Amino acid sequence: MGKIISVSNQKGGVGKTTTTVNVAAFLAEKGKRVLVIDIDPQGNAGFGLGINAEEMETTIYEVLIDEIPVEDAIFKTDIPGLSIIPSNIHLSGAQVDLLDVEGKEFILKKKLQHIKNHYDFIFIDCPPSLGILTLNSLVAADSVLIPLQCEYYALEGINQLLRIIVMVQENLNKSLKIEGVILTMYDPRTNLSQQVVSDVREFFQDKVFDSIIPRNVKLSEAPSFGKPIGLYDRVCPGSIAYEKLADEVLANE
Repeated sequence: MGKIISVSNQKGGVGKTTTTVNVAAFLAEKGKRVLVIDIDPQGNAGFGLGINAEEMETTIYEVLIDEIPVEDAIFKTDIPGLSIIPSNIHLSGAQVDLLDVEGKEFILKKKLQHIKNHYDFIFIDCPPSLGILTLNSLVAADSVLIPLQCEYYALEGINQLLRIIVMVQENLNKSLKIEGVILTMYDPRTNLSQQVVSDVREFFQDKVFDSIIPRNVKLSEAPSFGKPIGLYDRVCPGSIAYEKLADEVLANE
């Protein structure tokens, strides 16, 4: 039975897509069958894996509005064992298109039911909002992975996300768990980064992954080459950190 992990945080720029792409790639490298689902209209997960979905008509949007079966939107990447369902700007219309659909919170869950067993892990890269797309992701998921950047106001707004998670657990997906919190954009030279790590560990306690993702130029460069960090620069600090995180996710399986 595959495990579905929603990578969620309503704040932008915290490392959701970077985390999704790189953890998925390292797990595939370790022999796991992995699917990435991009439900962010910006479509960055596709670019990070070498897929340009700007003009595609077989994306997660067409799946959600019931134009195509989910299998028709799955594309293999250059990494053995890793596939993606991409998105593009058309997905921004989903909020309106799904407004009057009965059971709209369960659409993604139903679409994934018959392909879930084809994969060991399915990662859903969420948009920076708590709208219908993120809600669909949380309802479909077994767990939620929360990236938090080591910057001022890192915990600002996190209570809203946690309230949404509790609401989903109580009403829509009783089995949803918190996979863990991953600290990103860490700069060991600053007192601020160290203080954020301390605050987040105090707040979430054992839910925080041991791995911490550093602020790293190579991590920023890799998506422009359509590669996960393990293929772009195997020995940079960002690559080492994400491989360790993938091992932690594997240990949670």
